[in-house]
This record gives sequence, C-alpha cells and structure tokens, in this order.
Amino acid sequence: MNKENCTTVTEFSLVGLSDVPELRVLLFMVFLLIYGVTVLGNLSMIALIQVSSRLHTPMYFFLSHLSFVDFCYSTVIVPKLLANILNKDKAISFLGCAVQFYLFCMCVVTEVFLLAVMAYDRFVAICSPLLYMVTMSQNLRVVLVSTCYLSGSVCSLIHLCLALEISSYRSNVINHFFCDLPPLLSLACSDVTVNELLAYTVASFIEIITIVIILTSYLFIFITILRMRSAEGRRKAFSTCASHLTAIIVFHGTILFAYCWPSADNNEDADKVAAVFYTAVIPMLNPLIYSLRNKDVKESLRRVVSSKIFS
Repeated sequence: MNKENCTTVTEFSLVGLSDVPELRVLLFMVFLLIYGVTVLGNLSMIALIQVSSRLHTPMYFFLSHLSFVDFCYSTVIVPKLLANILNKDKAISFLGCAVQFYLFCMCVVTEVFLLAVMAYDRFVAICSPLLYMVTMSQNLRVVLVSTCYLSGSVCSLIHLCLALEISSYRSNVINHFFCDLPPLLSLACSDVTVNELLAYTVASFIEIITIVIILTSYLFIFITILRMRSAEGRRKAFSTCASHLTAIIVFHGTILFAYCWPSADNNEDADKVAAVFYTAVIPMLNPLIYSLRNKDVKESLRRVVSSKIFS
C-alpha cells in the first residue's frame, strides 16, 4: 500500500444514502416520518408499561427495555442522517464518529441479548406457568437486563479500542450514512486483519449463542403448546409468541446479512439497505408489532386513554 496517501484524520465525511439531489427532500421526509413514529411508538410503549398496572409483569419489563434500546440507537443514527441529507457538508468529527459507533454497537448487541432473554421469559411463562412469577423474580429480571447492557458495553468497547489503534487512513470519506465498523476498516492503511477477524468472530459467536437460546426455548414452547388440550389455550399461547418471533426474524435476518454473511463482491449498496432496516425501520416496527398483536397492550392503552378523557 502507498504510504504517501496515508494520513491521520481529525474528521470523516459520510457519503450518505444517495448523491442524487432530486431524492434529497423525499429521503428527508421519509426518514423524518420513520424517526417520528419510532420516538412516539417506543416512548409511548415505555410510558404505557409504567402507568398500567396490568403490564407490570416480567414480559413487559423486558419489552420496556427493548423499546428503550430501540429509541436509543435510532436516535444515535437517524438525526445525523437527517442533517446530512439536507447539508452539503456531511462531516463528522473523529470523536463524534467514535462515540456514534460505540453507542450504536452497544445498543445493537444489547438488543440481540434482550431478544434471547425474552425468548427464555416466554419459555418459562408457557412451560411453567404456575412458577412463572417465582422463577422470573425481580432480582433475576434485573440481573438478566443488566447482563444484556453489560455485554453490549464490553463488546462495543473492545471493537472501539482496536479501531482507535489505527493510526492513519488513506481517505476520510466513509461510504456509509453512519460510522459503522466495516466501511471504517476498509479505509485503514495499517493491517486490520485482527479487527476484521474479531468483528466477524464476535458477531457470529453472539448470533450463534442467542439463536441457540431462542430456538431451544421455542422448541420446548411448541412442544408444550401441541400438548395442550384446549384450542383456546393453544391460540392464546401462539398469540403471545407471534409478536416476539416476528421481531426476532426481522432483526436477526438483517444482522446476519450485514455482519455474519461473507460478502464476496463487497456490495456496499446492499449493506446500506440492510443498515437502514436495523437502524431505522426495525426500531419503528417493534412497538407496532407488540402493540397491534397484543391484546393486553391494546386493552391497557384503551383504559389509559379512556381515563384521561373522562378525567
């Protein structure tokens, strides 16, 4: 590699989603709407779970944290994306890039573990309903959620520390709409084999561990459901799992494509599309999935709205 083209950088420039001027207003309006729905949906879900005593159960405790994480990593990415769509100057400082990547990585990894914890929660609720509240005690819930956040923090910190060791770059133009690790490593002048290997290994390991937990939990869940004599009981059990399974399939599908599927042709446009899904679309869809398909949430929302109107 030509060392003369390598230099230290104090800021990066994000290419963004599209360089077509005619699409600027359309993209801004679309992502502004997506972000607005994301903020309203997730914060409303958190508030509803807090004020409705009917939702003070382990399942909704984990769901409130899922909504919080969705709100956080959408907020880390989308406002900067909106600003860059309108501005010609798409610069982001080196420190800003590092902070954005750290917070994004922490939230994504935390969500991966949260979805696995929620699968275990459904396993206990359906397979051992009489012991559910005893097993999923307040202390265990706090430990599980804390472990999710800690895992996300440690994982992102490891990646960030290795990335900060890169001393020079051959360009400061990142072909992405946020500071993600793969496009950043592609600009490095030094050998980043360790970084790439660690990123792929850690992502694959986390995916394998969490998917095994999810598949094992749902295997026992489906066996238990099929043994139920009551058709109403089976329908209710399937209903409580449908929302969670939908969220898992959409989220893990895009994560596997983006980070665990080797890209032989380095299709950066496909990576951007996948990134749009897990940074903007999925955080918007999760509260809609859990509210529209959940009778308890809809009933609690109806009661809260009715009480406010009559008061």
